[in-house]
Amino acid sequence: MEEIHGTLFTLMVVWGVITAVLVCLIIYRGTLESREGDQIFLDAAEESLAAEQRAIVARIEQVSKPIKLLIALSGVLLLVIAGMWLYEGFRNF
Repeated sequence: MEEIHGTLFTLMVVWGVITAVLVCLIIYRGTLESREGDQIFLDAAEESLAAEQRAIVARIEQVSKPIKLLIALSGVLLLVIAGMWLYEGFRNF
């Protein structure tokens, strides 16, 4: 019984860390998206602004992949934790 509680606690700590990293990445992506222009009309002299916007879009796309992975991992861990908690509850019932 103590083994399950220790494992459950460890899984909850891991889930908390993963979810905290996920929240930080979502906030970071939000700050990047706030600097991204929806529509920019530039002439040839303002090519540096266009390059900056392309760099921002590239960073947003680069951050989106780990966010999707962390969402899936957080969800799976949450389901495992809930399953272990229910299993323990039914076993002691």
